[in-house]
Amino acid sequence: MTTESRNLKVVTDVVCPFCGTLCDDIKVIMDGNRIVDTLNACVIGNEKFKSAQAGHRILAPMEREDNSAEFAPVSYDYAIERAAQILANARRPLMYGWSSTSCEAQAVGNELAEVCGAVTDNTASVCHGPSVMAIQTVGAPCCTLGEVKNRADLIIYWGCNPVHAHPRHMSRYTTYPRGFFTERGFKDRTMVVVDPRPTDTAKQADIHVQVEQGKDYELLDALRTVIRGEDIPDVVGGVKKEDIKALGDLCKSRKFGVLFFGMGVTQSIGKHRNIDIAISFVADMNKYTKFTLVAMRGHYNVTGSGQVMSWQSGFPFSMDFSRGYPRYNPGETAANDILQRQECDAALVIASDPGAHFPVSSMKYYAQIPTICIDPHETPTTGISKIVIPSTIVGVEEEGNAYRMDNVPIRCRKVCDAPEGILSDKEILERILARVKEIKAEKKGQ
Repeated sequence: MTTESRNLKVVTDVVCPFCGTLCDDIKVIMDGNRIVDTLNACVIGNEKFKSAQAGHRILAPMEREDNSAEFAPVSYDYAIERAAQILANARRPLMYGWSSTSCEAQAVGNELAEVCGAVTDNTASVCHGPSVMAIQTVGAPCCTLGEVKNRADLIIYWGCNPVHAHPRHMSRYTTYPRGFFTERGFKDRTMVVVDPRPTDTAKQADIHVQVEQGKDYELLDALRTVIRGEDIPDVVGGVKKEDIKALGDLCKSRKFGVLFFGMGVTQSIGKHRNIDIAISFVADMNKYTKFTLVAMRGHYNVTGSGQVMSWQSGFPFSMDFSRGYPRYNPGETAANDILQRQECDAALVIASDPGAHFPVSSMKYYAQIPTICIDPHETPTTGISKIVIPSTIVGVEEEGNAYRMDNVPIRCRKVCDAPEGILSDKEILERILARVKEIKAEKKGQ
């Protein structure tokens, strides 16, 4: 062993803070306080850990004057004071993100939104918001990923591509692992992929059902019809009648089936109605066998954000406190809708990057108003914000709770120390909240 390797140590049982799978078997190889490599992590998860020492880390708060492309470094005290003044004096501030930080930070953020009379929204509004709306309407027969691993002999991936979006999902929980009742792993399971495209996940499937784009609702309705023994047209959603019947018979013949669905269903034509009928299909299947469904959530704690918002205020996303009480109306009170209609006069973005995903028109308006961005790294959103406050990375430099895509809470541990002087999301929000309360009290006393 060389001199350079004698200081190496391995931190075990680490939770990967990247996607909703929240893999909890990661091993991180450390050289002092530096992350050298990881074991068991996927390519994306490995990069998430290594990003702690990446060159695009923000190491000091920054401020950008109006009409200027240049940032000037400022102190944390100054940045927090400016952020508090912006939020306290705004008539209708928008707070967006929350999906890549801890539940503890989310709880403080929700209180801040209430005190400011803000609209607060998480990334579900442009991702799995329709899933949440459908579950609120009709409920959902769910299960944990552990049950899937140990029991499921039929896996359906509908409108998602886990090979790229959740790289270890299939190897840890669905297709390949050996479970208590699935001792032979993939030999005991059948995998079906329903997708308009021959994705890399579809290429590994036993059956690829190539549904026509935007026809998921029609295909699910046809499936419900055939499992009841009723007739359907010769072709539905680009899929032949005999293939639909064969899929229905396959579902009925298995002991435990699971339908995993992604943004190909939630963000296509039909949106939450697609999930309504998917839930109804699963409910129908339970007359014949055990069947459940699980949403393929993206950000590692977007599920936790919905949970925390619901605990505190009753609604999981797109929540409006501007009337002094929480109001919920997706389509009106979602972040992108607020920006499109230019209704907010200030904004705070944390633990997300709308600049990389929202329409250009939304971000053009965002760049015109007073804005605060809390993020460990340089992103398209930090580049057009007025105040940028760097934070630690939860699950790497800070511990905290997160919820896996199946609503199981998991404690993320700290692996290394953050760069000197960098505060956590929770501490930054707590300091902003305390100062906003002081400003509000001062204004009320005048």
